[in-house]
Amino acid sequence: MIPLLKRIFRTGILTEPPVERSGEMAPIDRLHDEIIAILGRALTIREVDAGSCNGCELEIHALNNAYYNIEGRGIKFVASPRHADMLLVTGPVTKNMENALRIAYDCTPDPKLVVAVGDCGCNGGIFGDSYASCGAVDNVVAVDIRVPGCPPTPLALLHGILSAVKRA
Repeated sequence: MIPLLKRIFRTGILTEPPVERSGEMAPIDRLHDEIIAILGRALTIREVDAGSCNGCELEIHALNNAYYNIEGRGIKFVASPRHADMLLVTGPVTKNMENALRIAYDCTPDPKLVVAVGDCGCNGGIFGDSYASCGAVDNVVAVDIRVPGCPPTPLALLHGILSAVKRA
């Protein structure tokens, strides 16, 4: 226990620095205004785990904490692809999830956006194409934006989401 406490004191606090509040709005505060200007309403996202290690999901869930608060900025997660504007797909697409991902893609109303999250979603990552994996998300459905990283940071995820909305 003592070595662990020593290491904690040596390392210090490893959180993101606070946002500097000078005269202009922070990028995260502009998010709501940009989404409303582009879509005219809130953005709804269906998150699909196609076979990931859940590292990307942890970062996606971090978007809902009090620091980022994307729910309060016009981005909502929904339980059904029929109510979604965007599919946020994580992980390499396993053979078991290939059909489920296609069904979710087909159920999403047009114009639909697809964001591949993480190295596994972008290019198959360490799993690649194998007997159990189809590899990258774009091997199964069309992808609009790729957010690389293992896992990508919440700010990278926000940037990818906003880039996809701007392309719509």
